[in-house]
Amino acid sequence: MRQSGILMHISSLPGPGGIGSLGQEAYDFADFLHASGMKLWQVLPMGPTGYGESPYQSSSVFAGNPMLISCAKLKEEGLLEYAPEEEFSPAQLDKIDFPAVRENKEMLLRRCFDKSERKLEKELADFVQQNEWVKDFALFTAIKNHFGGAMWTKWPDHDIVIRRKECVVFYRSQLAIEVRYHIFCQYLFQRQWNALKKYCNGLGIKLFGDMPIYVAEDSADTWTHPEVFQLDKNRLPKRVAGVPPDYFSADGQLWGNPLYRWTYLRLRGYDWWVERMRHMAKMYDVIRIDHFIGFANYYSIPYGAPNARNGKWVVGPGKSLFRTFRKKLPGINIIAEDLGCLSDRVFRLLDYVKYPGMKVLTFAFGGDDGNPHLPANYATNCVAYTGTHDNDTVLGWVNTQDENTLNHAKRVLGFDKPEDAPEAFIRAVLDSKADTAMFPMQDILHLPGAARMNLPGTIGGNWLWRMLPGAATPEIAKHLRELNNTYHRGNQA
Repeated sequence: MRQSGILMHISSLPGPGGIGSLGQEAYDFADFLHASGMKLWQVLPMGPTGYGESPYQSSSVFAGNPMLISCAKLKEEGLLEYAPEEEFSPAQLDKIDFPAVRENKEMLLRRCFDKSERKLEKELADFVQQNEWVKDFALFTAIKNHFGGAMWTKWPDHDIVIRRKECVVFYRSQLAIEVRYHIFCQYLFQRQWNALKKYCNGLGIKLFGDMPIYVAEDSADTWTHPEVFQLDKNRLPKRVAGVPPDYFSADGQLWGNPLYRWTYLRLRGYDWWVERMRHMAKMYDVIRIDHFIGFANYYSIPYGAPNARNGKWVVGPGKSLFRTFRKKLPGINIIAEDLGCLSDRVFRLLDYVKYPGMKVLTFAFGGDDGNPHLPANYATNCVAYTGTHDNDTVLGWVNTQDENTLNHAKRVLGFDKPEDAPEAFIRAVLDSKADTAMFPMQDILHLPGAARMNLPGTIGGNWLWRMLPGAATPEIAKHLRELNNTYHRGNQA
């Protein structure tokens, strides 16, 4: 089935409070997608953001980000009261001021908790019963705050670092109100997310989620289930994730995420992974697994190494993990982010699972005609992008390329002026054989490089972009619908 969609993270939506939320702005965007003939809405990981506000370094693989809760929705439901001037109003509408947003939203959510926890007592009890993970996540977050935000391996009480049973009971009692608050926020997030998903699905739009293969070292997951990861007796990682040196980076990339104990997990029927994927399948209609190649073989770097030069490739779980998913999670829809070092083992695994891989059009130019990212070389079973959250916008890309690369793109796509490039890239992806065509909203709006979401390998200044109010116009939706119909991808509604 030919289809298309837009990559637009919730935080990038325009709306009150200085950050996009699961409020009216999300429903308006769903209406825009529907009017555009789109069938997919892709978002970035939805967990609480970690270091540098990256959604790929979250404190939990199960939790939602409370910063994305709509206070306006809570107000409409009578769960929260505040005056308009009490909600943060940013001076700059196209960037997120995370510290100011966090301080303001925290204040409003705590007020909501004080006012409405008792009113929602039954719903909260049901939520906890259906989401076992939330008790440990809430305790982890409460203890972390109690110790001034320190990484859990550096908490001054070693007994709680290693989760001595009586110590867990002690902190659960001592921090009971704080634990209840974090459970309350997770309930609100899931309540609003489920309502949005129901609305989108009713319009024929599937929610397309993004799942990092690894978890953050400083997360409730590593604290709660240290046995799943390659940690020593002090709970520090033995080896960590990354990728080796290449043309772009002489030192490689040192991600620092703890690696899995795959042999141990296999003996347990991959239970932790099955629960993780089951949770993802409830949240999303389609799941993109980031760094899919790590299941075939992963790059293992000694903990504490200054860079990724001295790592080694290790065989991953391969087919056995996906046989387990097929058996225990039939019908789950997975996209394989297969960009990077593609070995024979990776190709064999991709051939076995038959998941669609990814193609990125801005990777296609400057080389020869055999480049797999050129539209002429796409297989049907793939997801084609103009670019991803890690790429420059198309307009930013054309303005920074050497003459040879740019001329190659112009020849293949048939454009001349830089300002015509976004439309040419969009049409090429829509016209391709790829079953699924995806576009970052920045490319739909023909925005320059200043609007890119993330520059890999840098800290600070990422994940900040927001769409300006009114930018997603009916005229743009009408044009996209015409394109989708021309290239036989429309929802025909």
